[in-house]
Amino acid sequence: MTGEYNLYGVYFPWLLVCMAGALLVGWVARKALAAIGFYRFVWHPALFDFALFILILYAVNQLSPLVFK
Repeated sequence: MTGEYNLYGVYFPWLLVCMAGALLVGWVARKALAAIGFYRFVWHPALFDFALFILILYAVNQLSPLVFK
């Protein structure tokens, strides 16, 4: 989805809105993975977190047209 998101007259790029949603979902996912001890099996946690963020950003971007019609 391209374009802008209008919030009370302030326009935000759509990718920025998707990134904010992905950060929120990624934060919850990281906390859940840390709680179950998943990071003991990860070689590079920062690299894994970045890859997880990219995957979540893709999912949010693909699902956004279904949510915001």
